[in-house]
Amino acid sequence: MTEPEMTETERHKARMARKKAIVDEKVKKADQSRGVVIVLTGAGKGKSSSAFGMVARALGHDMKVGIVQFIKGKFATGEEAFFRRFPEVEYHVMGEGFTWETQDRERDEEAARAAWDIARQQLANPQLAMVVLDELNIVLKYKYLSVDEVIAALTDRPEHQHVIITGRNAPPDLIEVADTVTDSKLIKHAFKAGVKAQKGIEL
Repeated sequence: MTEPEMTETERHKARMARKKAIVDEKVKKADQSRGVVIVLTGAGKGKSSSAFGMVARALGHDMKVGIVQFIKGKFATGEEAFFRRFPEVEYHVMGEGFTWETQDRERDEEAARAAWDIARQQLANPQLAMVVLDELNIVLKYKYLSVDEVIAALTDRPEHQHVIITGRNAPPDLIEVADTVTDSKLIKHAFKAGVKAQKGIEL
């Protein structure tokens, strides 16, 4: 029977059968098991939210997780309040607040270096199956830290360890070494319509 002679149900079943064969072949070829570096960047909302969703997923698998937040330090967030309840999570909020709030490059660099010292310890810790470096891309954009130094630590980390890096303007060299990169696009945001940050959404 040719496709034009099929019913819509039959055509759908045939298309899905072809798609399944393609997907099954890709799954078969994906035979590696190792830690991956994920970069979540772009102007769209949800980069940190995506990272913390993966933290929840990791905890569901009894994995230990390290978290370092580089910029967000001036206000309490729901994710911090929630994930601090778990002894499997090493949570560090190290920022001084957004750069336009501090207006002090030297202080921002000191905060970034202190946060990176902890991040390096986490990246060298084989007991941590996942490390989240929240807003690290902002730190790299302003050159508070060297991209080469970060890449070296990522390269030397335990083979099984996953690393998630968030923040706008991820540098090209970091994107190059990452395994998975998402560049989110902003289409609309409530803040532009005068809606302040909401608990459970931004906070």
